[in-house]
Amino acid sequence: MHSYTLIDARDRHSEVFEQAAIEPVVVTQQSQPSHVIMSAQTYQRLLKRLEELEDMLLGQTAIRLSRLLSGG
Repeated sequence: MHSYTLIDARDRHSEVFEQAAIEPVVVTQQSQPSHVIMSAQTYQRLLKRLEELEDMLLGQTAIRLSRLLSGG
């Protein structure tokens, strides 16, 4: 994953966005990560995966609760 300072990201924004189309780019401020720039497609995939993981976790919790309530 590429990383740019906030000033570099401002000065080289075309390069930053070209790179972000390939993979997420970290922008740092005072040597600390402050933002991540990514393509809309990558962002949508990330949201979809998060939703899938949340659904799996809720399903596992429901199964455990059902077993607990049924005495098994």
